[in-house]
Amino acid sequence: MANHDALRDLQTRLAERLQAASAGPSASGWLAVQAGGRNYLLPLAQAGEIFPLVGVQAVPHTVAWFVGVAGLRGSLYSVVDLAGFLTRLETGRPAGASFAPDQARLVTLNQTLEAYAALKVDALCGLRNASELTPLNGADVRQARQDAAYLGPEYADANGQRWQVLLLSELVRHPRFLAIGT
Repeated sequence: MANHDALRDLQTRLAERLQAASAGPSASGWLAVQAGGRNYLLPLAQAGEIFPLVGVQAVPHTVAWFVGVAGLRGSLYSVVDLAGFLTRLETGRPAGASFAPDQARLVTLNQTLEAYAALKVDALCGLRNASELTPLNGADVRQARQDAAYLGPEYADANGQRWQVLLLSELVRHPRFLAIGT
């Protein structure tokens, strides 16, 4: 019970900090998440709200990484398994990926992106600031591969963990992200 309360408190604090950060003048921070055993940074200005992983309804004849749809705050959102999408999942979970289902969350995309979508992530890891991270291997230059235009720079934190920036504004325009039918 204490673990459940601690997770709820973390979610509440993150939601409050996300709200404050998006209202503030600086959008240089990131929401840190884990998906498929990898670490990702979602730009705060492009992320929306955080919800528990409940009430998702499956949709037939869709790709494996499309989890389904969920009603969140009175609106219908498509739900994408972030790990599955990034690993081009065809069936099942990515090999070696494990997570505690009670830690999984839905992160909606900011309304300014005009996409009613939520990303299913395996765990929330808090907020990160640029000052806490070190660029890796030319991280200031975006990868030029057209098939991964949504991947931004890569960073390392003080513990040596690698973090990949995921550009949500590019993700919502990517043809593969928009093609959910089988």
